[in-house]
Amino acid sequence: MDFTRRHLVSAAAVAGVGMMQSRSATARPATSTGGGASTAAAEASDTFSARSSDGTVLTAESKGDPGAPEILFIHGLRQSRLSWDKQFHDPALAGLRMVRFDLRGHGDSDKPTALEAYSDADRWADDVAAVIDAAKLRRPVLVGWSLGGYVAGAYLRKHGGSRIAGVNLVDAVTKLSPDLLTPLAGDFTGSATSHDLATRVAATADFLAACFHRPPAGVELQRMLVVNGMTARAANEGFVRTSTTDLGPAFAAYDGPILLTHGAHDKLVRQAMADHVRSLKPQSRLSVYAESGHSPFYEEPARFGRELAAFVAEVNRS
Repeated sequence: MDFTRRHLVSAAAVAGVGMMQSRSATARPATSTGGGASTAAAEASDTFSARSSDGTVLTAESKGDPGAPEILFIHGLRQSRLSWDKQFHDPALAGLRMVRFDLRGHGDSDKPTALEAYSDADRWADDVAAVIDAAKLRRPVLVGWSLGGYVAGAYLRKHGGSRIAGVNLVDAVTKLSPDLLTPLAGDFTGSATSHDLATRVAATADFLAACFHRPPAGVELQRMLVVNGMTARAANEGFVRTSTTDLGPAFAAYDGPILLTHGAHDKLVRQAMADHVRSLKPQSRLSVYAESGHSPFYEEPARFGRELAAFVAEVNRS
């Protein structure tokens, strides 16, 4: 492991300071730019809510011209919409309409206590549909990271792909199978769902560590640990009980383009998962990030932004 649980827990002790620093940076005063607009206005985003089919309220955020090509970012397990901060501030993506949201049980979204709220793939699917409708998205590219890839597949399985311009699967979980996940991922299936608080806390720190090849530090690490700790226990426990274990058929049936992004040093999801999707969709493209683990959009953000911007441009020309 590249950094220790002790380092993560120490970071949590000063997380309150880090969160205040981050909030202060977001709310900084507007500064004048050469074009007469303000920096704050150029970076402004709007927070909104979407109500899913079972009444779960999801917190979402949008940025950019509503008439521009669209991206809907879907984060991974134990994370939040803040996972996409680097993309929301990437000049390569600045001309696009970007939307991100907290999955049910995560961040500022509602946290149902019933396990079936997370084991039912259709509920994840309806969450995506609710955000698309609330944001008035016309035909977005879905970017699904880790669990977000499963959620994107659940959406395609229930709602079809007619409203989706393309899919970018980022170290995505599309099939719950031991040969496609690592033994460490299997270990977290037990420890992260434990009803023993000490076990679950330790698993939270270890899980966050496993998401990176090159670890974050300082304020960013502090914020991530806080966000991971906010996730409802039922989200972990319910999801691993799902009866919908293979979203491959949904991706195979989707007739739009798929970009596969994978970190070469992923400790949780084997590259075989991406290769499996390619076997179902031979026309899909795989981009392997040599310096990344489970989070290439964070570890190599400039390359990720360039490739995503090019993909969005390509699918909107077709």
